[in-house]
Amino acid sequence: MNTDQNKFPCSYFTDTKPLLLENGTSIDELTVAYESYGKLNQDKSNAIIICHALSGDQFLASKNPLTNKDGWWNRMVGSGKPIDTDKYFVICANVLGGCLGSTGPTSINPSTGEEYGLNFPVITISDMVNAQMRLIQHLKIDKLLSVIGGSMGGMQVLEWAATYPSNILSAIPIATSSRHTAQNIAFHELGRQAIMADPDWSGGNYIKAGTNPTKGLSIARMTAHVTYLSEASLTKKFGRRLQDKEEISFGFDADFQIESYLRHQGLTFVDRFDANSYLYITRAMDYFDLEKTHRKSLTEIFEKTNIKFLIASFTGDWLYPPSENLMIVRALSAGGADVSFVNIESDKGHDAFLLEEPEFDDAMRGFINSVSTEAKIL
Repeated sequence: MNTDQNKFPCSYFTDTKPLLLENGTSIDELTVAYESYGKLNQDKSNAIIICHALSGDQFLASKNPLTNKDGWWNRMVGSGKPIDTDKYFVICANVLGGCLGSTGPTSINPSTGEEYGLNFPVITISDMVNAQMRLIQHLKIDKLLSVIGGSMGGMQVLEWAATYPSNILSAIPIATSSRHTAQNIAFHELGRQAIMADPDWSGGNYIKAGTNPTKGLSIARMTAHVTYLSEASLTKKFGRRLQDKEEISFGFDADFQIESYLRHQGLTFVDRFDANSYLYITRAMDYFDLEKTHRKSLTEIFEKTNIKFLIASFTGDWLYPPSENLMIVRALSAGGADVSFVNIESDKGHDAFLLEEPEFDDAMRGFINSVSTEAKIL
C-alpha cells in the first residue's frame, strides 16, 4: 500500500492542531481526504455530509482511482437523483484510520518519519466524527442540512447527532445500531484474527518488511461479505450451482459459484484496502456504544433535540436487523424527537441500502426534500 497521501485525486484538509482522541491520546497532525459534489450556495445552507461504511471511501459518486469503478453510492447521489447535486453540496470524507488519504496506520508519523503501523492510536467512531467536524469548520459551514450514512456510516450519523446537535438540521441513520452487538463483534474478531495469523502481517510492520498479508485480509473480507447478504439473496443468486463444471471435483477447489464469488470478493478487496486499517476500523465499530460514550440513555441523549430524523431498515438485514433500528426510533420518540421510520421489504440483506430499492429511494428523496423546503433551500 502506497503511503503517499496525495496519490489519490481528491481534496485534502490538513490541520496541525492536535486532535484529542477518546482514549486520551492525540493525533498531532490530522489529514482528511474528501470528495465533494455540487456547489455550496451563498449562505452555505445546502451542505450534506455522507459517512461511509467499513469498506467504503470518499469516492461515493465518482470513479474510484484504485478500482476504476463507479462510486459506491453513485445511484443515490448525483444530478436528479434522491440526493440531488443540482441542489445540494455533498461531502464525503475518508474516515480517520482509513487508507485512502486520511490519517491512518499507513500515514507517516511526523515524530518518526515512518508509517504509523500499529503505533497508530486506537480510535473510535467519536474520533472519526470529530475529525469530520474539523473539515466542516475548515469549510466554514455552520450548519449541515443533513448527515447521512448506512452501517458504520449510520453510527457516525448518530454520533454527529449526539455530539453536535446544533450543527445539523436532519439525520438519516440507515441499517445501523446504537451499539455493536456480541454477534457483530464476533464476526469482526474472526476477520482480525485471520489478518494477524497471516505470516506476511509481520506483527503489523508489513510495509517496512516489504510484505502484505493479502491472504488474511482476503479471508476477513470473505467473512464480512457473507454478513452483508441474506440467505434468500444467496439462494437466489447462487443456490448450489457449480462453477464452470457439471460435477463436483471431490477436492477443495471452488466447486460452487458461491465459493468462487467469495474468493473474488476477497482478492479484489486487498487491492484497495489496507490490513491495519481494517483492524482499526473494525475495532472502532466494536467499541461503539452511544450510551456509554455519552453516559446517558439514548432517550436522554436526544431529549428535546431539534434534529429531524429518518431511520431506515431492511427486513432481510440480519447484521443490523430492524429491531436494532427500531430501538433507536423508540428512544428518539420517547425523548420527543421528530422521527420517521421506514422498514423496507427486501431480501437483499444488509447491502440493500447500496442496491436498487425504489421504496427506499423514494423515502430518501421525500425526506430530504421536506427538510430542504422547511429550511428554504432554493
